[in-house]
Amino acid sequence: MITKEQLQHKIDTRTKIVGSLGKLEDLALQIGMIQQTLTPELRNPAILVFASDHGIADEGVSVCPKEITWQMAMNFVRGGAGISVFSKQHDIRLRVIDVGVDYDFPKGIAVENRKIAYGSKNMLREPAMTIEECKKAMAIGAECVREEFGRGCNVIGFGEMGIANTSPSTLLLHHFAGTPLEVCTGRGAGLDKKGVNHKLDILTQVYAKYDPKTPLEALATLGGFEIAAICGGVLEAKKLGMLIIADGFITSAGFLVAYEMDRSIISNVVFSHASEEPGHKAMVEYMHGDPILHLGLRLGEGTGCAIVYPILQSALVFLNNMASFEEAGVYEVGSI
Repeated sequence: MITKEQLQHKIDTRTKIVGSLGKLEDLALQIGMIQQTLTPELRNPAILVFASDHGIADEGVSVCPKEITWQMAMNFVRGGAGISVFSKQHDIRLRVIDVGVDYDFPKGIAVENRKIAYGSKNMLREPAMTIEECKKAMAIGAECVREEFGRGCNVIGFGEMGIANTSPSTLLLHHFAGTPLEVCTGRGAGLDKKGVNHKLDILTQVYAKYDPKTPLEALATLGGFEIAAICGGVLEAKKLGMLIIADGFITSAGFLVAYEMDRSIISNVVFSHASEEPGHKAMVEYMHGDPILHLGLRLGEGTGCAIVYPILQSALVFLNNMASFEEAGVYEVGSI
């Protein structure tokens, strides 16, 4: 059993001033504790991008037509999207999984068909999903994680694609963290002030309709298939002892529900970046997270996971490859 003190001692005795590598030292400690070793490593990284459409889009809460969901999913697997090029850059396995897209992808397209329905229901009229559908989406997320674990993966990131999916994310944040809708309702894919006000009005009406009592009921009522799949995947990754990378606002909504179901997930989670979407800061703070990057990102897709990956590698490179003061014959300067 590796203790925190043992790992911290190794970190502190590399040839550097104590604490001088900042966040890298925190990451090395976290990953070492997850893997229970003084020589942690990242193996066969993967990013799972879950795609789904949303019935709430019918209420004009997004400037984008829902057809963009399937068009961008195709772009992902053809290599033309942000997540595609960043995953390729860092040799990360990318999977795009249809759990609820309102489109039938042609044969030969590498979008995986795990479709539950052709999009969630319009929350203004009825719950987004039934409990059974929500559980199925969570199970698909868990199954995909197990598949990657079986291939030797021990570090996994999550991404999403779904027009209007900032709306369910905002509602889930409001429900669990109590953040006022006025604070956490953002521009999404590019709403103007009038559009944001309309979106806020719709979300206010939606939330007034329901009173979910459990995290599962809240996820089914206010969420979406891709958010539920992420939630199930995160819970499974924690059980398997994997390092789990969160992306931005929508992906973190899946993490938020998983956190409500099992607070211990947070020990295995790294938040890749601080999104420009206004609710993300409140969401991460509620989970006691500390984003690594502050780059003004707000693309989604899992791009933050891919971009942060070399930083995670650097955290382990220094831990495993830097000499100790004793090995280098250098006077130990301690914490000066």
